[in-house]
Amino acid sequence: MTDWGVHEIDVALWVMDSKAPKSVMASGGKVGYTDDASETPDTLQAVFEYDGFNMLWEHATGIDGGNYGRTEGIAFIGNNGTLVVNRGGWELLPETTELEGQHRYRMEALPPRRAVDVGALDLHTRNFVEAIRKSDASLLTCGLEHGSVAAVNAHMGNIAYKVGRKIYWDPGVQSFKGDAEANALLVPRYHNGWTLPKG
Repeated sequence: MTDWGVHEIDVALWVMDSKAPKSVMASGGKVGYTDDASETPDTLQAVFEYDGFNMLWEHATGIDGGNYGRTEGIAFIGNNGTLVVNRGGWELLPETTELEGQHRYRMEALPPRRAVDVGALDLHTRNFVEAIRKSDASLLTCGLEHGSVAAVNAHMGNIAYKVGRKIYWDPGVQSFKGDAEANALLVPRYHNGWTLPKG
């Protein structure tokens, strides 16, 4: 979830203008690759509750046939239609309604639009290096907070999975409400003498 999740969750939170969920719950496990050496669940669903909307994260490692016929992406589901977005482009899928005994679209369908390959990763990399060289964070086209917010949300999904229950976030103190076990997972445990530098 903290691999692809950061990229996908970043877009969802950017579009919805949100930062932290009110609560998160997750379920999954190692059901596809039970003998590998990882602790990460290969199958996971997490539900994030925000003000005014919910976000559902799903992944199943090794399966390329995802929702809407895509290997990855985001679906913004509304009453009149669904906007499906991924790195390859976007598509608008209308909902239908019954009117006078006939199915009618609630909005105009738009066929898949292919993304123009502008070398986005190269552009991000150049922009990041330029900001470092000039020691000016305001030059960043995608500020550090955006990546941090997406990563924190992905970690919350992993923490909910590890503790096995719904967890509630308190943005004022940046911790989970009344949950010492979940809060202990917010801080990394370093091994072999490594520590996070201070100052």
